[in-house]
Amino acid sequence: ARKNLYKLAEMAIENGAEINISTKKGSVIMISEDEYRSLLETLYLSSNESYKKTITEGLKTPYEQTVAEDKVKW
Repeated sequence: ARKNLYKLAEMAIENGAEINISTKKGSVIMISEDEYRSLLETLYLSSNESYKKTITEGLKTPYEQTVAEDKVKW
């Protein structure tokens, strides 16, 4: 893996691959920065009851009642 580190990193970035690298002391998983940030956001949102409730309720909203993203006032 050491020899192919950059190739493995590119695989993780381009394909969303999870790369398992094993050593004598244990293993690590290499993922892209985008995947990592996505996981952190998911963990944060999942741990916040208010966000979780809002998301769950939003999933129940019929498509016809939703607002196009470009119409949302942030």
